[in-house]
Amino acid sequence: MAERKMLRLGAFMRPVGIHTAWWRYPGAYPDANFNFKHLARFARTLERGRFDAFFMADHLAVLNMPMNALMRSATNTSFDPLTLLPALAVVTERLGLIATASTTFNDPYHIARKFASLDHISNGRAGWNLVTTSNPDAALNFGLDEHVEHGERYERGREFYDVVTGLWDSWADDAWKRDQESGIFFDPDRLHVLNHKGRHFRVRGPLNHARPVQGWPVIVQAGASEAGKQIAAETAEMVFAAGGPIAGARDFYADVKGRMPALGRDPDHLKILPGALVVVGETTQEAQRKKDLLDSLVHPDSGIASLSIALGTDASQFDLDGPLPDIPETNQSKSGRQRVIDRARRDNLTVRQLAQIVGGYGGLSMVGTPAQIADTMEEWLFTDACDGFNVMFPYVPGGLDDFVTMVVPELQRRGLFRTDYEGTTLRENLGLPRPRNRFFPE
Repeated sequence: MAERKMLRLGAFMRPVGIHTAWWRYPGAYPDANFNFKHLARFARTLERGRFDAFFMADHLAVLNMPMNALMRSATNTSFDPLTLLPALAVVTERLGLIATASTTFNDPYHIARKFASLDHISNGRAGWNLVTTSNPDAALNFGLDEHVEHGERYERGREFYDVVTGLWDSWADDAWKRDQESGIFFDPDRLHVLNHKGRHFRVRGPLNHARPVQGWPVIVQAGASEAGKQIAAETAEMVFAAGGPIAGARDFYADVKGRMPALGRDPDHLKILPGALVVVGETTQEAQRKKDLLDSLVHPDSGIASLSIALGTDASQFDLDGPLPDIPETNQSKSGRQRVIDRARRDNLTVRQLAQIVGGYGGLSMVGTPAQIADTMEEWLFTDACDGFNVMFPYVPGGLDDFVTMVVPELQRRGLFRTDYEGTTLRENLGLPRPRNRFFPE
């Protein structure tokens, strides 16, 4: 008998909220993204709700928007993920810890070492969200006058992955003898020197760190452009997908997983989790009132600025009450830009209406009772639109607490979600195999 499909749930923390106005909602903790006491509380709540992972986004520059919008954004200060997540590892036991790290503005050796450390500190709960960084202002913080071209970023990112995973395989799992009597600490025959020489990187190795507990931390990817989908099919074990109409999600799911057999990969070894903003209430009306209040707290300046970022073009010069004009190609996120354009065309939105949507959160939203939200998640899961969701909370702590106390029990009642963790590592809980060491395969 085939095993019943179960939802995988990540918590997308940026580091706490995706909606522009989350910090203004009545009862929200406005300093939550920079308050460790609050973040530790959220992590423990997620673990109590049996979430797979705390998924932390990152920015390497303040958002590239005018000051009248920037001053309203809570994203301007947050902890570095690879500083915060080891601290959260100490206050949790089973919750996965996924950190975002750029392949454009880091070096492979640093990333390999930091994530190997996180995996050991957490006893096997680390994940790496591999991104190429779309914000052009990040380049200005790393000695560049303009951003690296989109295709070049993905080419570099692919080689970066090869180097990092090669460094993680520097040591066989049984290399460490620690024989006090003989004085032999490790077996030299169980050590591999990488000697990578590529177009972008020259890295000798080996990594001065034992192989991660999981073999490799779980590899996560979020791009949805053609280049992004290909690198996901080749390398990713989780994809943070864009939420949108379910038909498009099914196409994306089939496309990415359909590429994997030809690459020698099992499609079941990739979990696709669209982002979903979830607003729950005891009644449909209560949930909608919460969402309406949240959206009403988005200032118009934030809406136009967010739209400009999404399009890679200054939207402040557009006719606000006219349709979205033709948008030229840019060097920023191509898939994100196209999703916004498609939304405007599909729903016949004016620029003003589109800015209001994008200014809050323009992706997949689920607003309703626990039963209604569970119905939607069940439909997506069983029609091959996803393997689960990266849940975005409308505000914290209330929105997070509501999901754990109201939605999780309903999902568990239906047999759609675990009542306890399957294992101790992130891989075990996601149902992913431990990678073999390419240099010591036995």
